[in-house]
Amino acid sequence: MAKIKVGIVAGGASSEHEVSCISASGVLAAIDRTKFEPILIGITKSGQWVLPPVNLDLSVKGGALPTISDAHPHTSLNAIAVDLLFPVLHGTYGEDGAFQAECEKAGVRYVGSGVQASADGMDKWISKGIFTRHGLAVAQGVIIHRESISEDIAAAKKLTLPIFVKPASGGSSRGTSKVKNWDQLESAINEAFAFDEKVLVESGIIGKEVECAVLEVDGAPKASPVGEIRFVGGHEFYDFEAKYLDNSTQLIIPAEIPAEAATNIQASAIAAFNALGCKGLARVDFFYSDKGEIIINEINTMPGFTATSAFPKMWSAGGVNYTELITRLIEEALNN
Repeated sequence: MAKIKVGIVAGGASSEHEVSCISASGVLAAIDRTKFEPILIGITKSGQWVLPPVNLDLSVKGGALPTISDAHPHTSLNAIAVDLLFPVLHGTYGEDGAFQAECEKAGVRYVGSGVQASADGMDKWISKGIFTRHGLAVAQGVIIHRESISEDIAAAKKLTLPIFVKPASGGSSRGTSKVKNWDQLESAINEAFAFDEKVLVESGIIGKEVECAVLEVDGAPKASPVGEIRFVGGHEFYDFEAKYLDNSTQLIIPAEIPAEAATNIQASAIAAFNALGCKGLARVDFFYSDKGEIIINEINTMPGFTATSAFPKMWSAGGVNYTELITRLIEEALNN
């Protein structure tokens, strides 16, 4: 029986290029090669599609992050013969619906959410509105546009410090700042503008950062055990370095919160998944406040996917190992 050809797509033109490479490294190492024939497909930072060798080392070496080089043979979506694409792409042209739209046009099946769900999930301001309309609690926030920056900053200053400033469509906490006094606000906004044309300012929530992984099984979303992010380094929030470079965070599974709260978070994660019309998988991030409130932070329609990333670890705690997780995602996408 012929193996199913799966194109593992890595890299991309976003600020999360390197994170995507790390995720692809994990998938390539764990995919069940008795069922699937993996083909590594790279997208360079300039957007060029290339075909690197499938054994290309995409791991972090001495703190140096991996990238996709332009030196590999060039290719295009229409030139690649695969049964399915597994796009472990993060950020722009990965989670924003652009890649998905190209696949739809080319008639190529792929793992994960479709065009609209990806676009809505990527834009934190839009997704906050959708979540609110579906009865999910969100942090107070203000959107900042360049053309109305003075008025928008005035509105942001009505929020209670500390606040968080982030690109509306960014990921991996790139361009995100914690602001403790108003003198820091303008520089934080400028930093976020380096990553996006819209900037989100949100009130900080005092409490625990928790996450829940959603996996579609036979067309129905299922929720993993809830995980809790803990900081063991000097980081004040879950920033890029804490996530990927210096091992200063721990994921506690199950989260040390009341059982009823964990059940409600699982239900809220599925509600968020359904509200956006997601497919395949998503990681939904929440705050469990000191007052016992469950506040949704954001959804990631293609979360970090290394063996040590939160999504696989939460499902491992739920009885689905990393290789089986990859298999289920591929089979779900093939059956849709």
